[in-house]
Amino acid sequence: MEKTINFSKIQHMDDIYNELSNQMELPSHFGRNLDALNDVITGELSMPLTLNFENLDMDKYEEFMDLIDTLDEIPLELDGFEFNCFFTE
Repeated sequence: MEKTINFSKIQHMDDIYNELSNQMELPSHFGRNLDALNDVITGELSMPLTLNFENLDMDKYEEFMDLIDTLDEIPLELDGFEFNCFFTE
């Protein structure tokens, strides 16, 4: 499964959680925080899964750095998960 979040539509963390919930069909008990996201991805979602963030600019990259760092670490502990960031020109 491959999912893409288009950051041209993202302004706040709530936007991210809404997109992830919709696209990845996160469970209703998902806590909408980084720890909960990590727990759901590593324990409840079917693999393989590729998550792409596209149209990132440097401002959004810096604003969402904690999220990006969290997602960057997941492939180190979970086979079948891939995370990619694609930046705007």
